[in-house]
Amino acid sequence: MSATQPRLNSDVPTLLVKIFGKDRPGITAGLFDTLAAFSVDVIDIEQVVTRGRIVLCALITAPVTDGATEGELRATVHSWTESLKLQAEIISGTGDNRPRGSGRSHVTVLGNPLTAESTAAIAASITATGGNIDRIFRLAKYPVTAVEFAVSGVETEPLRTALATEAAGIGVDVAVVSAGLHRRAQRLVIMDVDSTLIQDEVIEMFAAHAGCEDEVAEVTARAMRGELDFEESLHARVALLAGLDASVVEKVRADIRLTPGARTLVRTLKRLGYQVGVVSGGFTQVTDALQERLGLDFAAANTLETVDGKFTGRVTGEIVDRAGKARLLRRFAAEAGVPLSQTVAIGDGANDLDMLNTAGLGVAFNAKPVVREAAHTAVNVPFLDTVLYLLGITREEVELADCEDGLDEGFEELAAPDRKPAPGREGTTAG
Repeated sequence: MSATQPRLNSDVPTLLVKIFGKDRPGITAGLFDTLAAFSVDVIDIEQVVTRGRIVLCALITAPVTDGATEGELRATVHSWTESLKLQAEIISGTGDNRPRGSGRSHVTVLGNPLTAESTAAIAASITATGGNIDRIFRLAKYPVTAVEFAVSGVETEPLRTALATEAAGIGVDVAVVSAGLHRRAQRLVIMDVDSTLIQDEVIEMFAAHAGCEDEVAEVTARAMRGELDFEESLHARVALLAGLDASVVEKVRADIRLTPGARTLVRTLKRLGYQVGVVSGGFTQVTDALQERLGLDFAAANTLETVDGKFTGRVTGEIVDRAGKARLLRRFAAEAGVPLSQTVAIGDGANDLDMLNTAGLGVAFNAKPVVREAAHTAVNVPFLDTVLYLLGITREEVELADCEDGLDEGFEELAAPDRKPAPGREGTTAG
């Protein structure tokens, strides 16, 4: 708008032109070519195409020059749409769209499937909080359906609380984040490892070689449910590995299975300039190899002590427990130059809770109820790359980037052997 043009206000007459029908190339250009004859200004445009059907909306100023009238514009637009076997609706009004209310959020909904009933429940819950749904668009259609609602009129925290309660009852995953530039900022993502980045419990894999898997698994399960102090349980489990030949590390590394979508998540985040790391109650003997394999920026875990080629049954160095994970998140954020408000933490166990609550966005991934209830949001499908949708990244964008990098379409999702979750592992929790 030039300095000589008056600023649009609520008193300026406007027309909302809606075009709908079978999509084909040239419709958008044709509409604005038709409108150009009336010297109108374009205030807003929205267009969506679903299954070959287009809905195109243009908010324009009413014609005020060269003797053109609103009636002539209406007749011309209707004549043009009829020639293309389209339909048109033209609504008179004043000013721009109704201003969006204060308090703006992005609400991401994941469903497998996403039913009409659950969508209705989410929409009704948004309305009940005083929020208004301004826009909706699809982020992904597989392996889950993901849609995003742009909501205004209610602050993020009460909206998140209301939708978390609703989501728990209808079986969908809902994430609520505040709108703003920070959502697009280069950020830091820190993940738990066992049963988050990978499908396995590493200490149980070591225990299997030591012949004490059942005893270790029971202690692990109790710790992840929050029934045992993590550090105490760690020492108890590691003690059972005393005397095990350290050469077993290579066997365990070879048997590690990445969680479906792990490669895609890390690869996509790195493309966007994110820094990515892991903090684990497991062991550096495995996380160091994962850091190299995936090109991670940060990695921290406990270290199994080795003497004369055998495990001693002890750990050395700083213990990575519940408090330690949050402490490491802060450390990595400082090293990355990223404020905590722009960090994302992903985990599944009780020892991840401090980390999840310290991060700007804490994501409980296939977690136990105590973790799901305390985290900002929960994802309960066995695909780690669905976290991308919570950040507003669409499936199409991911696939296009993979294609440009020479990866086959559906590379990881359909072809890679670690895409399929192990039987019985979809809902497990970890260290």
